[in-house]
Amino acid sequence: MNQQIYRYVSQWDFTGASAEELSFKVGERFQALNRNGDWWFVEKLKADGSKTGEKGYVPYNYMAEEGTVEEQPWFFRDMSRTEAISLLLKGGNTTGSFLIRASDKQGFEYALSVRSQDSIRHFKVLKDERGQYHVNTSNFFVDLNKLIEFYKVKPLANSLFLTTPCVKDEPTATELSPLPIDEWERPKEEFQLGQKLGSGYFSQVYEGYWLGRIKVKVAIKMINNDVTTQEIFSTETSFLKNLRHRNLLSLYAVCSVGSPFYIITEHLSKGDLLRFLRGDEGQKLNVDGLLDVAGQIVDGMHYLETKNCVHRDLAARNVLIGHNNICKIADFGLARFIKDDIYLSFSKAVPYKWTAPEALAYGRYTLKSDVWSFGVLLYEIMSRGMNPYPGIENSDMLHHLKKGNRMTAPENCSEKVYKVMLDCWQENPQKRPTFNDLKLSIDNLANYEPSENSIKPPSKSRGWIKHLKKQVI
Repeated sequence: MNQQIYRYVSQWDFTGASAEELSFKVGERFQALNRNGDWWFVEKLKADGSKTGEKGYVPYNYMAEEGTVEEQPWFFRDMSRTEAISLLLKGGNTTGSFLIRASDKQGFEYALSVRSQDSIRHFKVLKDERGQYHVNTSNFFVDLNKLIEFYKVKPLANSLFLTTPCVKDEPTATELSPLPIDEWERPKEEFQLGQKLGSGYFSQVYEGYWLGRIKVKVAIKMINNDVTTQEIFSTETSFLKNLRHRNLLSLYAVCSVGSPFYIITEHLSKGDLLRFLRGDEGQKLNVDGLLDVAGQIVDGMHYLETKNCVHRDLAARNVLIGHNNICKIADFGLARFIKDDIYLSFSKAVPYKWTAPEALAYGRYTLKSDVWSFGVLLYEIMSRGMNPYPGIENSDMLHHLKKGNRMTAPENCSEKVYKVMLDCWQENPQKRPTFNDLKLSIDNLANYEPSENSIKPPSKSRGWIKHLKKQVI
């Protein structure tokens, strides 16, 4: 059987920092020989497609698959609404600047985000049973290129035309993991500690540098030996290094020799979500932006759910914010891979106000106890960083919850969002939603606009009502 050949085109210039890394210019072509991890092993190709014999490692996010939509300047792969808004509002973009982003939302494959003066409007790009793309029921296109070209000359909505693709930010190669998996364990001498960034119930986090072939800014989580043993630490982190998702903090390496243990991760510029929400930028986020933050966290937790990995300390302080407000779940020092449905723990260090009643009472941690914690995290998001259960002591939390008490909705929180919280806080874990259920719930709260042509009613009023329900959530 013939092995599939993957060919890619570079989207930016890149200068390698070592003999193993290939340098290249924008528009050069490559054949991928190994696509494991963030650095791919490739062979450079000539203009006619023949091999040059020049091989080495390249950062995967500088590549676009040849002959696919990824080559288009307006295509931005996986991107959240908040990232799209942030990019489109930057200098260099004007009214009509646009991008298409991949979507894993229920019912549609792509979303079209367009700048309209100083606001951003979002449209679903739907696909019918014939494989044709459309943003309304009037115009259908065989591919996304045809859709884009059409709305450059025809209004998308309210005299809004597509003009130029959104300006792309060049990715940062040093944010990628520079080591293959088999070199996961590193000596502490390779890392230089900087200022303390924060501390949690189980660890302390420092800014630092990885002093390797390139000086990479990292975050260093220090975990004391009294939290776990070297054997357990090594076993759990060997599993964690295989977890890869855009909404999970990337783990680079570990140091398990001597106390304390180190977990080396990527460094995100805006710090933890709690401080972000309480700061100027978080206070200015509208409801749409807040829900996008919640949606990113749910996406990351759904990925952990598929891996049977329970987090045990999901809270705003353990979510980090980076460039363009991308959210990444952190603190995998507590994560546990569960072969059964329940992980038992009787640790004395418990985040009481984020912990489900069954975990407080019996040390029973499951994916559904993480769902409870997400409900509290959603409260933190919608309240822009308020402390949960104000006035309730940790020692009284279990009794308070057993009496059926729950937090009231934050100010200006809609009934639909508050219902999601209450669903997460069902006393019976089996009645709580899964993270897959929560993905659908959060997705359905997002606002997507109908295009101009889609607001023309069909001839029958009953069909018009059904049509509107499909177009607007």
